[in-house]
Amino acid sequence: MLISYKYRAYPDAITRTRLNTALDTCRWLYNTLLEECTTARETGLAPTMRGMQARIVTLKEENPFLKGVYSKVLQMVNYTLWSNIRALSQTKKRGRKIGKLRFKSASRYRTLNYNQSGFKIDQEHSKIIFSKIGTIPFVMHRPYTGEVKGVLITRSGDEWYVIIQAEQTVPASKRKGRSVGIDLGLNTFAVDSDGAAIENPRFFERSRARIKKLQQSVARKRRSSKNWEKAKKKLEKAYAHITHQRNDFLHKLSRGYVDSYATICVEDLNIKYLKENGKSRGLRRSIHDVSWERFYSYLSYKAESAGTNFIRVDPRNTTQMCANCGSIVEKDLSVRVHECSYCGFVADRDYNAAVNIHRVGMEQPCEPVEMQSISQPGKSSISRAVEMIPLHHISVMQVLSMKQEAPPFREG
Repeated sequence: MLISYKYRAYPDAITRTRLNTALDTCRWLYNTLLEECTTARETGLAPTMRGMQARIVTLKEENPFLKGVYSKVLQMVNYTLWSNIRALSQTKKRGRKIGKLRFKSASRYRTLNYNQSGFKIDQEHSKIIFSKIGTIPFVMHRPYTGEVKGVLITRSGDEWYVIIQAEQTVPASKRKGRSVGIDLGLNTFAVDSDGAAIENPRFFERSRARIKKLQQSVARKRRSSKNWEKAKKKLEKAYAHITHQRNDFLHKLSRGYVDSYATICVEDLNIKYLKENGKSRGLRRSIHDVSWERFYSYLSYKAESAGTNFIRVDPRNTTQMCANCGSIVEKDLSVRVHECSYCGFVADRDYNAAVNIHRVGMEQPCEPVEMQSISQPGKSSISRAVEMIPLHHISVMQVLSMKQEAPPFREG
């Protein structure tokens, strides 16, 4: 199992210049190979990854500046290009309308990939020596474990990071113990079958006004001017802050679940479809902001490394089915309380779904959920539901105050 550890790096001015030069060189190579692939197809030829790999050798002879970048890094540029080509091809096979691969601009090419060689890690002094770049110090806030397979250097605004990829052994046996079902939502980020309701942090929504002002500031500046560059950096920094907040929240929450349960059951949602086909722009933006897919990714690889069972279940009828008797009780998305007309079970809609997810994941039959009497006059259905199945509400600050994990980091 390949785990990635992300650390903040602090290259000096000379090294930053070398890094930026290497990025520009790799971007030029990426665009050149993409252009040659496109031209070959237009003339009826079928370019191959191996052919483009051989082409790098001749390009280095024609363009000596390419020799300023470590050879393995140049090879990984070609690998990245063909990974993008294959991904585009798979998207087309699924029936979606696609365009062509775009050339990379300076702001869109940010990573150097030292795969297997070209680097030497000094753990004792928290430094990495990169071939044709130099020595870069970094903050090792969490020691990596396993056999190192590669190191990436990436730029985010004015900040630099190194990502160490290490191979780790997956536990042969699975853990035994408690299990839980988790239902993701928008009103609350998640509700689980043990009655915990996690507040939706809404990081983007809280920063939306500031993002809008910064976007307007960029739009008013003359493109490529110094003021435009300054405004653009402020906007990038604001977006990066939201990303860091979201990742911190998701890492800590996923770590909490993996540490607390031996089996975790979730819905097997087509999140990409939901983001692209939401009924409104606001709904699509909200789905993007909660980052369900990233939460699933963090849960998945943390569970794998800890020997925790991670089960995805069919989402069909998990919301409509009564967790108490198994009857189908149809209700619109706006209806937030589950009220079963067959057995009288009343509960929060998301809690009912979480219990169903847990039951299906663990392949258990429907069993009556312990509940109180609902024959209380003068109470709304929502009040009765709260009294009957009291959810334990967990705020965003409670999640963020959890022990800092220094999370592994994964792209894509």
